[in-house]
Parts: sequence; C-alpha cells; structure tokens
Amino acid sequence: MTFLRKKRVFALLLVCFVLVLFMNSDFIGRKVYPIYFEQEIRQSAAKHNIDPFLIAAIIRVETNYKYHLESKKGALGLMQLMPDTAEWIVESTNLGPHVQEDLLKVDVNINLGSWYLSWLKKHYNGNLIYAIAAYNAGQGNVNKWKQNDIWDGSEEHINQIPFGETRHYVQRVLYYYEKYTKLYSQHWGK
Repeated sequence: MTFLRKKRVFALLLVCFVLVLFMNSDFIGRKVYPIYFEQEIRQSAAKHNIDPFLIAAIIRVETNYKYHLESKKGALGLMQLMPDTAEWIVESTNLGPHVQEDLLKVDVNINLGSWYLSWLKKHYNGNLIYAIAAYNAGQGNVNKWKQNDIWDGSEEHINQIPFGETRHYVQRVLYYYEKYTKLYSQHWGK
C-alpha cells in the first residue's frame, strides 16, 4: 500500500470512529429528537404537575411542533385541542377566558393541553397509558374499553386497543416519551 493510500484509509477510519462516537452521544440524540418551546413546556409541566417530557412527546406526535395547525376534525394548535374541550377546560379552571383563536398561541395551547393531560392522568388514577389513549380517542371510548374489559390500560396489552389510530398513537407517544426522558433528563436537571 502506498503512503497516500495508507493516509486515506487512516483518515476514513478516523472519520468513522468520530461518527460512531457521536452517534452514541446525547448531543446527537438531542439534534435528532429536538424539543422546541422548552420554556412553555417546563412552565406548564410545573404548574400542572405533569412530566414535561410527556408533554413534549404528545406535541411531537400531534404536530411535530407546528403550532399553527388545524386538524380535519377541528383540533387546534400544538397539542391539537378541540375547541369544545378547551372551552370545558377554561370553564373548569381559572386558566382564564380564551377565544378559539388563542388555541393557536403556543403558551395558551400548551397550558390548556398540559392541564387536560394532568386531569386525564388523575381521572384514570395515575394510569398514564389510559390518559394517553384518552387524549387521542376521548374519555368516552377509553371508559367503554375499560368497563367492557376490552383493554386493561396496560402497555403490554396496547394491541387490544380497538382503534388502530389510537393504538399507534399510544405507541408513538411512549416511544418519544422514553427518548426525551433518556436524552434530556440530565440536560434539564431532572
């Protein structure tokens, strides 16, 4: 092998080594799985006693941090809140009067969505899996599945969720929740 060729092979090996080193780092992981609106998420999480990484996972799955979206069914903002649900939240809390257009504001949407997620978690006696499913499919559906022994609310039986969309939704939220917790716990001082 010529000297120049040896140099190229060494340079290639060095680049591969550096890439492997970075691929295993949280720094690269945070670039691949970013969290936007960190301040709003952390404030709402603290205010409503809910894990900020769960809020971030819901946002990632709902809208991938695009705050101006409206779904075909009329859900609005980062956390895709239905206007009726948002109105019920405002009536049930002291989170202030809001008009429908406010649901497109990042801070308002995250605050109301975080309150609702916290409420669902309490409603289901701390069962996070039921809460996540209800956030997507609605409490009525989850309550029916629970009461009729269709699904027990466990992670190992997610495949028993009757709605494919909700089954996939719960799996994706849990995936991002785990990723965010692993990548950001030390970074956020949790």
